[in-house]
Amino acid sequence: MVLATELQAPEAITGADDTARSVALFQEMGKVITHPRCLNCHPVTGGPTQGDDMHPHSPPMVRGVADFGPDGLSCTTCHGAENVAYSVETGSIPGHSPWQLAPESMGWAGQSLANICTQMKDPERNGGRDLEAIWEHHANDGLVGWAWDPGQGRTPAPGSQELFGQLTRAWIETGAACPS
Repeated sequence: MVLATELQAPEAITGADDTARSVALFQEMGKVITHPRCLNCHPVTGGPTQGDDMHPHSPPMVRGVADFGPDGLSCTTCHGAENVAYSVETGSIPGHSPWQLAPESMGWAGQSLANICTQMKDPERNGGRDLEAIWEHHANDGLVGWAWDPGQGRTPAPGSQELFGQLTRAWIETGAACPS
């Protein structure tokens, strides 16, 4: 898998009309949305994946109640408030408070960008968010921001959280159109 490392600014993205530009903006956002930093915690299966190759989580984990892992082995058993570098080899245990999976209704690993877009806009499948709340999540949520500071041994998401927020805002302002 070749990971995108660059993200265009909204003003660099054009379209024949607002709808075409909106679709193009979401496609640019898709470089982040479909990056392993996001997909690892947006699984459609019962547990997270990890790494740029998105291999099964080690140790094996399941979603558990409220998306925090199983009783007795919650996500925070290993994942603290910040990334912790390994002492012997290159790599790290990722961390942020809170550390959790996206709710099952927000799983989109393996889905097309068109399906992800439709799901993202559906309050029944996005945690009850309207477009403004989606922007807030993308632009300011610290757990989303972790994707650009993922610790040793992980490729950051392309661009920056600020730029991702700008793309999301421009997508909304042009009608929040989805690719077909």
